Amino acid sequence: MAIDPQLVPFIARLDEAWPEPVLSLPVDVWRERVERLSAAARAPYPDGLDVETRLIDGPRPVRVRIYRPRSAQPLPALVYMHGGGWVIGSIDSHDSVTAAIAADTPCIVISVDYVRAPEQPFPAPMDDCRAVVAWTFANAESIGIDPARIFVGGDSAGGNLAAAMTIAFRNGPMRLCGQLLIYPCVDVDFERASYRSEANAPYLKAAEMIWFWDQYCPDARQRENPLAVPMRCEDLSNLPPAFVVVAEHDPLRDDGHAYADRLMAAGVPVTFRPGLGLIHGFVRARALCGAAQAEHEAMTQWLRTTGR
Repeated sequence: MAIDPQLVPFIARLDEAWPEPVLSLPVDVWRERVERLSAAARAPYPDGLDVETRLIDGPRPVRVRIYRPRSAQPLPALVYMHGGGWVIGSIDSHDSVTAAIAADTPCIVISVDYVRAPEQPFPAPMDDCRAVVAWTFANAESIGIDPARIFVGGDSAGGNLAAAMTIAFRNGPMRLCGQLLIYPCVDVDFERASYRSEANAPYLKAAEMIWFWDQYCPDARQRENPLAVPMRCEDLSNLPPAFVVVAEHDPLRDDGHAYADRLMAAGVPVTFRPGLGLIHGFVRARALCGAAQAEHEAMTQWLRTTGR
């Protein structure tokens, strides 16, 4: 179907904010503009939500932001990895997204400010995320988390990192409860149909996604590692239940669909949402688009029911 007409104002704002091709910009200029625009659009935190930013120990200190709904009982937790092609974005640019998930589930969200490519390519961002997941299990009681209900999740490149976490922790004592994958990039097959049909879709272009992969995995040999490219994992069995939502008008659409199919074939419970009429980045358009809001409600409902 066509792009949802309620997204037209959102797309117009994108065009106004980004009049030039983003790949023509220096990375520092691109990053600064993303942070500035995100800050301008940031909403106040929902009532009843305590928010704390801190550093935790890992291979290097990792900044995290913890969104804690007030509760007398231990809550489920979601370790969230932001999108941005492993190059742009931060816990600040995704602050409204993670706050809304925490408030509307409710669950404790731990947002990971992992290091970024090209300065720190794979495996550094993945290592930071792995350190935060391990830290969350180790400190669950003091944070008010039920350790049997710890999820991972993320959007776009963050969805890649979340999927990698389920593979990394599959055979250890720290068992993840579920994986929330929002238009994830989990493969390097740029010949899939959506890379062609949605090559010039709003928000994310096919050429941009290919460039992001070149920054994250500049060595082609890295792309055989399932922790970099989850689709390269030969055996996807015994992974936690998944919620996978894609956007119809997104080069990554078929990545997410194919990964959901493979998870289901391996016996993993999967909730798949096709995101009809939606574009990459739709989680930022909930206030304007009923279909985007419906996907937010579906994912928070899934977190609630899976985390019981």
